[in-house]
Amino acid sequence: MSVEPLTLTPVKAEPKPPRPFRERLSSILPQLVLTPSLIATLVYVFLFCGWTIWISLSNSSLLPDYSFSGFHHYAELWVNRRWNVAYTNLFLFSVLYVIGTMAIGLTLAILIDQRIRAEALWRTIYLYPLAVSFVVTGTVWRWLMSPATGIEPLMHQLGWTWFKFDWLVQREMAIYCVVITGIWQASGFVMALFLAGLRSIDPDLIKAAQIDGATMPRIYRRIILPAIGPIFIAVIVVLLQFAIKTFELVIALTGGGPGIATTVPAIYVYDLMFQRGQMAEGAAGAIMILIALSLVLVPYAIWTNLRQRREAHRG
Repeated sequence: MSVEPLTLTPVKAEPKPPRPFRERLSSILPQLVLTPSLIATLVYVFLFCGWTIWISLSNSSLLPDYSFSGFHHYAELWVNRRWNVAYTNLFLFSVLYVIGTMAIGLTLAILIDQRIRAEALWRTIYLYPLAVSFVVTGTVWRWLMSPATGIEPLMHQLGWTWFKFDWLVQREMAIYCVVITGIWQASGFVMALFLAGLRSIDPDLIKAAQIDGATMPRIYRRIILPAIGPIFIAVIVVLLQFAIKTFELVIALTGGGPGIATTVPAIYVYDLMFQRGQMAEGAAGAIMILIALSLVLVPYAIWTNLRQRREAHRG
């Protein structure tokens, strides 16, 4: 008895019907929406950054000159006294601005987190400075700090003739006027970020700690503040960006003076490129500002990426 081999006949897959036009359009719509932004980013960030780097290495003066001249513009920049003063001011302003803004913002966030009355009103008051432009902020605080029109003559009119507040016209103290104004401008923004972090903490953790007898200061120090650690890092990065790019605030408040006492790199770059016609050296200064920003943003981007990978690996 012979057994015939079993043969399998392949089944032809039926062709899929074409997708409707609306479905195809919806699938490529995100790419269509993002394409103009990506092109603009490519042109206005990478292309112009490359152009600025080349200009900083050229013989450009009032007009672009694309002949290569080397790195001597960078060397001239760092032996210039005004540039060194500007970078020193940037470092001093950044440190005091970040520390002061975070301290006041965190304090305000903790106070509002106690479920106080009229919480929405207080949040609005603290956030209001963020809605005011740097130019308006600098102009108002210049009037307040001026020894001719501000706080000092007001105190004299009230009878305190001994009162003196002339920091704005003192070379050694003028930079601290910029720090105070910047802290006033950004504290509400930092408060909002910290308050969002505080409200994200699980209330059961706080209740359990209270049952164990922990006081509120100890709970904040050991439980709540470590839990919002990533917000601290994000706030520091954002504030450092604000500090490095400070321009309008200083222009409106002090104009970079008295003398060059409050000059920051952005003001000096503007002066080189648009007032003196030294395009190549101004471009070198702009690249140094870009490097300072990169030293803040690149480590933060790497840290964020590693943190997301660790969370995905655990999850």
